Parts: sequence; structure tokens; C-alpha cells
Amino acid sequence: MLMLSRTASALYWLGRYVERADFIARLVEATIRLDALSARPAGEAAWQSALAVSYTDQAFAATGGNFTQAEVAHFLTLDASHSGSIVRCLELARNNARAVRTALTRDAWTAVNRAWLLFQNRVSTGSATQTLNLVEQVKGETRGFEGSIHRMMRNEATWLIQLGASVERADNTARLVDVKYHLLLPEGERVGGVVDRDQWTTILQTVSAVNAYRWLYKEGLQPSNVINLLVSRVELPRSLAACAEESVGILSQLAKRTGLQGEADRMARARMARMQKTRTSDIIVTGLHEHLTAFIQENAMLDAAISRQFRFI
Repeated sequence: MLMLSRTASALYWLGRYVERADFIARLVEATIRLDALSARPAGEAAWQSALAVSYTDQAFAATGGNFTQAEVAHFLTLDASHSGSIVRCLELARNNARAVRTALTRDAWTAVNRAWLLFQNRVSTGSATQTLNLVEQVKGETRGFEGSIHRMMRNEATWLIQLGASVERADNTARLVDVKYHLLLPEGERVGGVVDRDQWTTILQTVSAVNAYRWLYKEGLQPSNVINLLVSRVELPRSLAACAEESVGILSQLAKRTGLQGEADRMARARMARMQKTRTSDIIVTGLHEHLTAFIQENAMLDAAISRQFRFI
């Protein structure tokens, strides 16, 4: 059964905006920890990297603000003037959820609404500890939304939300791994040193992958293994490979139900097949940043193909 294009678009973007809010919350958390974790904090470089990875660096530069925890954290959480803030993502998610309210369960709607309510009448993120508490609450509500979607009836509404989340998650993980490209080691620190290990560990913590890493790799923390886990291991739900595989599966389910199959399916399958043949060692040799940049561009092309295939308005 075909649904209205406007409804399909709202469901897809509901999934994307909730996932994006979760990512920004994780990014703020990671940056605070990177800034404070080691004996030699990353300082301005950490917050510049957060803006670069979230593609909000130009918008922030226009404000004339300083690269401090207080100003950048406020910009990424409470500034509703741009779509890279948590509050703006949750507002857009809530608007889309309201438009398709009858397609959602009460639990799904409540999670989105409760996350949005966290920011009402809030004018400051407060101290680092208070900011961490706020983003942890956001993560709790987005996890609640994700859980409620998994308990919904398996139909087009559920799959479109999950498809949007999968496309967004792939983009976010690629950007998060790219934090290490943007975040330079402080002068005097060596690759493989304490600060370098702290940075890689924090990235693993951000995607809840510390235990997964320890389970899969026995030789201690090594950057090549972290890259392998976050890029190529389908066992990790937030890896690029897992997102690519999930997108193929969801598109297949939608094709069976709606009969809409085409460019997006072909692109998703081609991407998955190519990733299955790509080795982590090859990625490192050719350049991690270049690989991630190409992936992000391809993911944007897949998003555009999905919009055309399902005739989003």
C-alpha cells in the first residue's frame, strides 16, 4: 500500500532528526571529555573539531564567538538559529512527529515530546557537569524513541523511520571518526602516546563501543583496530558497514510492501558490496580522511535517491 509522499517524507525525516540530535549530544559529550580527560587538554582544538565535524563551523564563526566549552556547547545545544543544534533537531523531529501522529505509538510520540521539553525555558547549559547531565538526558530520550520504534508494527511507517535513522547514523559515524583527522595532537605529544590513546578511547565511548572493542580485539587499543571496528565490522550497529547493510535490508522490505524499487536500492546494494571488499589496511594507506569524505558524499547521494524514489515533498 502506498502512503502519501508528504507522510513518507515526515517519517523519514523524523528518524533522521532524532538520530542527529542523539549524535550532537554524543559529540558534545565527547568534546567535553576530550577537553578534560588528559593531563594536557585539547582546549580550543577540541571545540573547533566539534564544529568542523558537525558542519557548523561557518555558522559559529558568523556569531563571533570564542572556541570555549561554554560558547560552543551552547551553540550546539541551545541555539535554535541553525539546524546543527540539539534543540533545533528536536523541534523539527517533533513537528514531523505531529504530522504523522496517528502512525506512531504513544511511547514514540512521548519520547520525542519529552526530549523537546528538556529545552523549554532553558537559557544556559551551565557547567561542564551540567552540560553532560543535559546531553545524557537527551540520549536517554532518543534511546527511548529508538526502542519504541522497534516495538511498533512492522510496516512502511516503521521502516521509513528506521531508514532515515540508518542514513543519518552512517553520516554521523563517518563524521565522528573524522574527529581524529580534525583534532590535532598538542605540540610535543606523539602518535600512540597518552593523549592520542585518550582521543581514540573517547571516540569509542561516544558510540558505546568500548566493550565491543575489548571483545573483538585482544591486543589493546590500536588506532587501526578502532578504524576497523567503526568502519568495517557489521557486529557494531553504528559502524559504517552495519548502516550500509541495514539500509539495503530496509529498502528491500519497503520494495516488497510498496513496489517502489529503483535507484536508491541499486546505490545501497553497490555501496554494501564495495564495502565488503574493502580492507581497513587499504583505507589507512589511501587516507582515512579521504575515505570518510567520499563515504559522506555517497551517503548524501543515497539520501537524494531515496527522496526521489519515494517522491518526498
